[in-house]
Amino acid sequence: MLKVFLNPGHAPNGNPDPGACGCGLRESDVAAQVGHLVESYLQKAGCDVVTLQSDSLSEICDAANEWGADVFVSIHCNSAASEFARGVETFSYPGSIGGRDVAGCIQRQIVGAFGEIDPDFPDRGLKEANFYVVRNTDMPACLVEMAFISNEEDAALLKYHADDFARAIARGVTDYEQAIS
Repeated sequence: MLKVFLNPGHAPNGNPDPGACGCGLRESDVAAQVGHLVESYLQKAGCDVVTLQSDSLSEICDAANEWGADVFVSIHCNSAASEFARGVETFSYPGSIGGRDVAGCIQRQIVGAFGEIDPDFPDRGLKEANFYVVRNTDMPACLVEMAFISNEEDAALLKYHADDFARAIARGVTDYEQAIS
């Protein structure tokens, strides 16, 4: 049974850190909603899941490492100064093959799902970054930036298609599970 650790980004209830805010949405709220849906879908698929939203990055990484997770997924909304920035991108730690593999599975599922909902939704691709949560976890880890909360079209997708994001993330994790089996 795959042990999946989910981390909806930023502080619970947005206190003290709601993350990015835009178009009437707060990142912490969107991430929590999607995270709980992902948890439900993964449990139905037979995965063992722990979800932790916290403003302490060290607490998050310590919890994932101590639990012995097989996979770590941090769920976020992107933001940019330009209101025209759009799309999904998924990050892994530089040189982490497992992290890149799980990131790729999730990225493909989101791009596939949203290509049907919004044909103009951009695939910003797989990226590498030195983010704390992908650097300090002992298992394949990725951070998914689902869409830009600072863009009206993307914000509408986050608001009205949270379930589609959640299903795509869960399918990406189960795709990864099948690939490593």
